[in-house]
Amino acid sequence: MLKNLPIAIGLRYTRAKRRNHFISFISAISMAGLTLGVAVLILVLSVMNGFDRELRQRILGMVPHAAVMGEKQGISNWQDVAAQIADRDDVLATAPFIQIQGMMSYRGRVSGVMVTGIEPEWEERVSILPDFIEQGDFYSLQPGDYGVVMGELLARKLGVTLGDKVTLIMPEASLTPAGLMPRLKRFEVTGVFAVGAEVDANFAYINMQDAARLTRTDGAQGIRLLTDDLFKAPKIVWDLRMDLDGIYGASDWTRTHGNLFQAIKMEKTMIGLLLLIIVAVAAFNIVSTLVMVVTDKQGDIAILRTMGMSQSKIMGVFMVQGSVIGVVGIVVGTLLGILLALTVSDIIAWVEQILGIQFLNANVYFISYLPSELRWMDVVIVTTSGLLLSFLATLYPAYRASKVNPAEALRYDI
Repeated sequence: MLKNLPIAIGLRYTRAKRRNHFISFISAISMAGLTLGVAVLILVLSVMNGFDRELRQRILGMVPHAAVMGEKQGISNWQDVAAQIADRDDVLATAPFIQIQGMMSYRGRVSGVMVTGIEPEWEERVSILPDFIEQGDFYSLQPGDYGVVMGELLARKLGVTLGDKVTLIMPEASLTPAGLMPRLKRFEVTGVFAVGAEVDANFAYINMQDAARLTRTDGAQGIRLLTDDLFKAPKIVWDLRMDLDGIYGASDWTRTHGNLFQAIKMEKTMIGLLLLIIVAVAAFNIVSTLVMVVTDKQGDIAILRTMGMSQSKIMGVFMVQGSVIGVVGIVVGTLLGILLALTVSDIIAWVEQILGIQFLNANVYFISYLPSELRWMDVVIVTTSGLLLSFLATLYPAYRASKVNPAEALRYDI
């Protein structure tokens, strides 16, 4: 019974109505601060996870996890090389490609573009592109037709629609009777896709055989890979480069888009630390609450000491009281944060519908809705950190309570 006495007294102090209403107000503020801090931290981390997920699915669904490039004249036997690469268990699919950097022109409007020559039947194995065709047909890219499928933002910038003829200007000069002229080729717009702002504004796709004729490439320029784990892509493509017969170059997504994902990871970490400081401030409000409670309860502390309660048990009483405030606030905040993280996308969509506005414009951001992905490890880390900070906040006031001198406390007590 005596072992549980600090817990019983601490819980009684927590439930009791205090004579000093200001102390009760500060306790409520501390609890509310912890609740809001934990809930907001879980919500923001979930939204950051959602953006990270969308970037991985959309951007890395369009750009290769890794690619093996041939020599200057390309890979003439790319089918054999692709079959050799696909024999690896960690490679899910392969597809040939030829890339051309140039400019697209239409009625005086010009925009830089990365044109990729593909085989549609192969490309669908490694890319999400066929799932995001807004207009036209992805499989319209047939050899000799010189059709092009371009991003929605690029089409809007050039002012083109299906059936329009655009001119591809390549950074390679041809000698003509009129002198050196840039190489030009007209293409018909046969499809428009909408994946994300960066891809939609800069990418276009043509048939690989058409690209081979324009670049005088024998076969394919390279072979892109879809791996079972994108984080292992650098090692996989390096091993392939060493195993393949011949001289090949290698590239992976960490070289082309790694900085983007590193920036998101750092941003998530920094925002998490900043919000954790808010939780810490709310947790250390418990210090001021307990200090005032200790001052208010000095008479009770003195009586307990004279009845033989040790200093450690006195500390336990106020540590229990402060911990209860912290646990209640953090548990409520965790539940609220989980609820908001699971429903924030629907809530924002409902607010947009009611107000008639759009918070995320597809012309500016790579998605038009607020994504959220709740990760339980984030919840565990946030909850554990909050509980630890709350516990640490109880130590100093509890220590002060244990040092109360019974004679001094009772001298002026009525």
